[in-house]
Amino acid sequence: MTVAAVHDHQCCIDKALACADNLCAQRDVRFTPIRRRVLELIWRSHEAVKAYDLLDQLRSFEAAAKPATVYRALDFLLEQGLIHRVESLNAFIGCNHAEQRHELLLLLCERCHRVEELTAPAVMEALAQELAEANFAASHKALEIHGLCRHCAMAA
Repeated sequence: MTVAAVHDHQCCIDKALACADNLCAQRDVRFTPIRRRVLELIWRSHEAVKAYDLLDQLRSFEAAAKPATVYRALDFLLEQGLIHRVESLNAFIGCNHAEQRHELLLLLCERCHRVEELTAPAVMEALAQELAEANFAASHKALEIHGLCRHCAMAA
């Protein structure tokens, strides 16, 4: 049986939307239907999604959606920490730890295209030490590692 066969992905979507509802209410920011739908579309899989793919999917919900519609929603979701930008793919994934600001380690599978988010405190502490020794003040830290996930590596 594959991992996908036992994984209840609707649970991931429901959890992400409930978290977003809660955080937006706490922060007194508007979680509009468009923003909600874009977040839901991002969470449809554990793969990174490009903005124009989101636009195509969004048009079934909002026929008049334009690129600016998607980019405004993405900007809001990024600002609220509900999603992350996968820089190397120019795409977006949902955040598993939206309740707290955090540094980012992403594992990107080159075969199945899943993206796994890790907090990896030991890695981030080592990185912080290296940055301090280099006297470099980082404004943002995100590490992206490309390779094979454990499931694809086992199948290879």
